[in-house]
Amino acid sequence: MSIKEFTKAAKIYDSGKSGIYEMCKYDYPKVLKELKNKKFKDVLDCGCGTGPMIEILCEKYPDKLYTGLDLTPEMIKKAKEKNLPNTNFVVGDCEKIPFENESFDVIICTNSFHHYPNPQDFFDNAYRVLRKGEILICDGSLSYM
Repeated sequence: MSIKEFTKAAKIYDSGKSGIYEMCKYDYPKVLKELKNKKFKDVLDCGCGTGPMIEILCEKYPDKLYTGLDLTPEMIKKAKEKNLPNTNFVVGDCEKIPFENESFDVIICTNSFHHYPNPQDFFDNAYRVLRKGEILICDGSLSYM
């Protein structure tokens, strides 16, 4: 169901006319605030959509590495079309994060978590791929793992 819904949404997601998805942008300043005093080299954006949060991060922190993960191929296609520097976009399941253990300093997840049918699987995988002592920012809230 999510893939079907977000395949349609991908066409207008960045347009400013995406209806309920516009709410996602309210968490972006919270994420930036949490990262303000944090030393990090790489970020995984779970449920990245077309990559708008990564786009903002690339502007603010151009020397960092970014990975966007989303279940919807059309979202990833739109994200890749942006040709953002130091960024890799991957189609995949946030409940089965397809990366090695301790791969990232930061994981962000803005307004996609409520779509995950098995939230504990997401948290287990986030814990696995985060370097120890690093942070997960989920819908603007900070957690150290």
